[in-house]
Order: sequence, then structure tokens, then C-alpha cells
Amino acid sequence: MDKKLDAKGRWRNKASSFMMSPEEWDDLDTRVRLSGLTKQEYMIRRLLERDVVVQPNTRVFKALRNQMTEILTELRRIENGANVDDELLATIKTVAETYNGLEEKKKS
Repeated sequence: MDKKLDAKGRWRNKASSFMMSPEEWDDLDTRVRLSGLTKQEYMIRRLLERDVVVQPNTRVFKALRNQMTEILTELRRIENGANVDDELLATIKTVAETYNGLEEKKKS
């Protein structure tokens, strides 16, 4: 097996694993897609309390577009704002924060 160095030239040869619920897995997957990072890099940054800075690229914009399509489908399903579950609200918040962060970068 080939050894791989990270961006700072460190060997990453230690593994860690843990169990998640399907809902937690989906939430993590959404956040990773919207960050534009690999799942490994996203998790390392979050676990070590480092900032996750989204670098705008076509993959991030595609993930935002797809997530917004899913949100729109869910909102159309909901009648008069009733039955909005916490997961949908959390996803909407994550998408909004990501998009707003990209807008701020664009202005700078």
C-alpha cells in the first residue's frame, strides 16, 4: 500500500471510526458536499475545531443547486408550514449559511 502525505507533508496513517444514525449520516453528507472538501478533511477540521472555509467551485455550486432542489420539493410537500421537521430546517440553515458565505467572498 502506498503511503500518502497530506497537504502539509504529514503521514496520515492512523484510522478512526464511529457509528452514526442514518439521519446524522445524511446531515454529515450534506455538509461535506456543501463544503467542497473531502469527507476526511471536513471531519478533521470540525473535530479539531478549525474553520471550514468553503472554496467556491463548480462542485460546490452544483451541490448547492441540488440541495436547493431537494428543499423546494420538501417545501412543496408541506402544507401551510405544518410538519416542518428539524432536519429540513437544519439543512435549510446550512445551505443558507454556505450561500451567504460565498456571497461575502464574492464581494471581497
